[in-house]
Amino acid sequence: MPQIPPLRLGVNVDHVATLRNARGGAVPDPVRAALLVIEAGADGITAHLREDRRHIRDEDMARLKRELSRPDIAKPLNFEMAATAEMIGIALATKPHAVCVVPERRSEVTTEGGLDVVGQHLALAPFIARLNDAGIRVSLFIAADPAQIEMAARLKAPVIEIHTGAWCDAVIEGKRNKSEAEWTRIVEGAKLAQAAGLEVHAGHGLDYGTAETIAALPQIVELNIGHFMMGEAIFVGLGQTVKTMRAAMDRGRAKAGASA
Repeated sequence: MPQIPPLRLGVNVDHVATLRNARGGAVPDPVRAALLVIEAGADGITAHLREDRRHIRDEDMARLKRELSRPDIAKPLNFEMAATAEMIGIALATKPHAVCVVPERRSEVTTEGGLDVVGQHLALAPFIARLNDAGIRVSLFIAADPAQIEMAARLKAPVIEIHTGAWCDAVIEGKRNKSEAEWTRIVEGAKLAQAAGLEVHAGHGLDYGTAETIAALPQIVELNIGHFMMGEAIFVGLGQTVKTMRAAMDRGRAKAGASA
């Protein structure tokens, strides 16, 4: 029976900073939130430093790296960012464990789709090479589209993160045909990416139910979840939210083992 890899949980703390910035000042502190979710069982922290600094700030990234690098914690920091000269400079100075390259438009409320690595491959190639040379793992946030996956492999990005937003939205809205079509794309995309030698992550819009479902895909080794978990934490606390999410993921992973 093939060995099913463990499934990691990365928690995005952007929206703790969103709440802080709504009023200004220092609270609630996204770094404190990061330490709490690590204590509760998360495997790593994700933070998106946007061009307009609408939530995470430069000093947050520096503090997150410092705190997560402590010997008693030693958990990875995943730096989400656009492929710009400013951001690569910050990444090279901060030296996170990983960089997830995402598309970014100033007018969007949240990341609206996957990165077009096919259309932007000439610009992305040197960007990815610089990060690889610095020992920073590069992930490309893309749709589960064969052309995008194949180009990610050609660009020598070791990781892709599949954008699950369209599938999650269709599930929530009860659009069965669309949700089934999007799910099929994710399943086939994960298989193709693994066959191409890519490590496969997934994220965007996941909740307890969709996280449990996608956890059953053995090709996927990491889920990155933020907005839903921060919302749940208002009602039950960060620690309990992490534990409930971890339990949902474990149930899904058990299904992967049973079907292997």
